Amino acid sequence: MTSWTQPWLARIPEARRKQIGLTLLIIAALLFPILHDNDADIDSMANAAAYATLALGLNIVVGFAGLLDLGYAAFFAIGAYTYGLLTSFQLEPPWSPFWEPFRQVGLVSQIAGDSGGMAVHFTLSFWIALPLAAAVAAFWGMVFGAPTLRLRGDYLAIVTLGFGEIVPIVVRNWSDLTGGAAGLNGVAAPKLFGWSFGVDATPYYYVAIAMVALLIFVSLRLRDSRIGRAWMAIREDEIAAAAMGVDRTRFKLMAFAIGAAFGGMTGVFYVAKLQTATPEMFGFPVSVMILVMIVFGGIGSVWGVVLGAFILQLLQSWWLKDLTTWLNAAGRLVHSDWLAHVDLVPSIELIFGLILVGMMLFRREGLIPATRPQAALSFDQQHAEVRRGGFKDLELEGLGGERRSGETAMAIRDVTVRFGGLVALNKVSLDVPVGSVIAVIGPNGSGKSTLFNVITGLVPAESGAITFHGDELTNLPPHEILKKGVARTFQNLRLFGNLTVLENVLIGQHARLNTGIAAAILRPRSTRDEEAEAQRWAMQIFGIFGNRLVPRIGQMVTGLSYANRRRTEIARALASRPRILLLDEPTAGMNPAETLELAEQVKSLNQLGLTVLLIEHKLDVVTTLADRVYVLDHGEIIAQGTPAEVRQDEEVLRAYLGRNAQAAAAGVAVNA
Repeated sequence: MTSWTQPWLARIPEARRKQIGLTLLIIAALLFPILHDNDADIDSMANAAAYATLALGLNIVVGFAGLLDLGYAAFFAIGAYTYGLLTSFQLEPPWSPFWEPFRQVGLVSQIAGDSGGMAVHFTLSFWIALPLAAAVAAFWGMVFGAPTLRLRGDYLAIVTLGFGEIVPIVVRNWSDLTGGAAGLNGVAAPKLFGWSFGVDATPYYYVAIAMVALLIFVSLRLRDSRIGRAWMAIREDEIAAAAMGVDRTRFKLMAFAIGAAFGGMTGVFYVAKLQTATPEMFGFPVSVMILVMIVFGGIGSVWGVVLGAFILQLLQSWWLKDLTTWLNAAGRLVHSDWLAHVDLVPSIELIFGLILVGMMLFRREGLIPATRPQAALSFDQQHAEVRRGGFKDLELEGLGGERRSGETAMAIRDVTVRFGGLVALNKVSLDVPVGSVIAVIGPNGSGKSTLFNVITGLVPAESGAITFHGDELTNLPPHEILKKGVARTFQNLRLFGNLTVLENVLIGQHARLNTGIAAAILRPRSTRDEEAEAQRWAMQIFGIFGNRLVPRIGQMVTGLSYANRRRTEIARALASRPRILLLDEPTAGMNPAETLELAEQVKSLNQLGLTVLLIEHKLDVVTTLADRVYVLDHGEIIAQGTPAEVRQDEEVLRAYLGRNAQAAAAGVAVNA
């Protein structure tokens, strides 16, 4: 961008600049076949658009949900053979009256069979095949995805690679159905109002561009919705996602299904354009090439993967050929025999590898990163006055509101947890009254965090029972426990690092929102209202912390100070509108002033009627907040009572320091 254009562009609002850029891009795409009347180049652009749709589909799985899929070409093949089998002459069952209704609606026709009788010829419309193949591929996406739900990283990649190899092998060997290695021939070209596309590249180009536009729209709508945030939470931290109410099984399968649907649609287009299909068209190299396109363009970036797909596919099918021609001409001109006969096209895989290595070394985030860096905070924002003394003037409707009544909110009875031969919790029992603050303290390794993990469903209990307002929590999955109103923070921060502060807190509301796939894409009024309410509630939660988080809501949490990351995690838990809040060492890593500030805010939350179960090492915080304290040591409750009583208990002092009560009373600080 030249210096003279910068002031002019700066005067145009960012949203307006995006609209102008998108309009120019659409005009250029529509005019390309008219201005560049070369059928081979138009065909290359159509192929590039097809690969862009494949990249968008794989980006749902890899970029959004973080599930490394090396067998994505399998869904490409499933879509292609769905259309190919239902339009070619490969399947010709005998004619019977059963087929007459299908003939009436144009799905089959009657032809002469090889054995002398009449046979069925399938004539499925291309336009019907697109959603049909998407549905078929989505089904197989869930089938292939189900066995991988517990896998991550290398193990997931190996299993999906196996699935990707199974489909071409089945196609190659099931020759009676698929034509085997010879493939399907005579696949029908698309028709529109009775006019056949034939082999002309231009109509296929416009169909491919329309598909790219549609899938970009769908991808953007899903990314910026409750569903997209759930996928990205799974990608960043599965455990934290589950604790925030995300059903990991459901949303992983959803990602596999939607990504597969994109691949199935593209398979229909591709086989219709080529009018043939062979197993070699859908092998492992195709999956790798699509993955390279995503990495090159920017993992998780919708516009980036489209740009990456176009560049790499056009490089393979168009630009390398032209560059080879120019190099050969230059070689003849300078009398270089090597240059005159060099051919770059067979080296495409080497070139792809060099591009990938270069991107990993110099621009790992891709051509268009999924996340853009935020502007630094101004001096005033960084030094804004912080609210102190709680937040009594804020109205936090839907949070807390349960006044102390003596009734038990959570009852834990004889809970035992073992990890092999290690007993982490041994018949632990405690009560959390409604509206109270209960603290759990103890030395490191005493089982405090394990207690929180078993309450929130992250660790199974071997025996015992946990009830919350009469509902049994034992053996419920974490997302169901969150729905009951049990929210938590973690001892070691588990934030979604590559998401903004606002997105983290919106994910905390996941279980309280209802947007599904159709609503996320179509955005009816109810969905827009729900999203606006979620944003409004998030801003109210940020207000709890004064000006600590409000100026930073658009920043990535990785760029925050440790104390602000702690505040963000608490804000995320509060966003779920809990009835009880489990705080695991919330002031860890904070200085005395920050500790006092957060203690005041927790106390104010409790005064609003929120029940709190607290793990804390700083006894001054425990003394300030807790109504009752339970002391854990080696997985057992060794003492309980008021903070003052516990501080005088010799068993507690021995567990902490190995010293007697007199030494502690003399002012020895207890830090466990």
